[in-house]
Amino acid sequence: MNILLRNNVKVSGKGTQAIVFAHGYGCDQAMWRMVSPAFERDYKVILFDYVGAGLSDLDAYDPERYSSLAGYAKDVVEICETLDLQDAILVGHSVSSMICLLASLQMPQRIKSIVMICPSPRYLNELPDYKGGFERADIEGLLDMISRNQPGWANYLAGVVAKNPDQPALAEELEASFCAMDPPIAKRFAEATFLADNRADLQHFDKPCLILQCQQDSVAPLEVGDYLHKHLPKSTLRLMAATGHCPHMSHPDETIRLMQDYLHDLS
Repeated sequence: MNILLRNNVKVSGKGTQAIVFAHGYGCDQAMWRMVSPAFERDYKVILFDYVGAGLSDLDAYDPERYSSLAGYAKDVVEICETLDLQDAILVGHSVSSMICLLASLQMPQRIKSIVMICPSPRYLNELPDYKGGFERADIEGLLDMISRNQPGWANYLAGVVAKNPDQPALAEELEASFCAMDPPIAKRFAEATFLADNRADLQHFDKPCLILQCQQDSVAPLEVGDYLHKHLPKSTLRLMAATGHCPHMSHPDETIRLMQDYLHDLS
């Protein structure tokens, strides 16, 4: 199988060190269009779509493989192996932060660092010890809505994720992207995302990483960023002025600046 065709991999840039951008749930590589070009002068920029998203090969979709985040991590690993990347930087938005962490644990020799944008190792609350942001009933209601009413869940989730009322086009783009997903794939990816618990995986990750935490993020609240910073000993936490869950779309300039500052110090 041609992995690069399967995942609609696009390579650009003038640099030699690779920076791989991994999109979040319900999205595709187009969501990076306001951020990734800023890195093309200094890096080899790699964009891709997970199988089941964007312009990936839907014939390659395996329900069993993609029933957990491990299947999506395997996509990242296979892309990095096919391109023979060394000292690569992985940039993951939302659930892709943990997907990239899982991938890095499988190929530590290939990865230098991870940039985590609005990450969460566990979306469900387990009070009083852990606040993930959602009650189980919230997630079960969302999963049920995906099965019964795709326009309804897409509209609801886009509003929760965007959280920038002064940028209505952002919510509209997210809603359209969610609606474009095949409903069974959308539900299976949602289950893999929102029911996952990757807290135990954090202790095995020893690479430097940047955590970009947004304010007023209903999907990954401030407590989640603090939790990750505490449990990832080589992490750097930056609280952004940006609000919502998609700063690479709503506040690209701030996202670029914080990433470039971090990567400059890392090198």
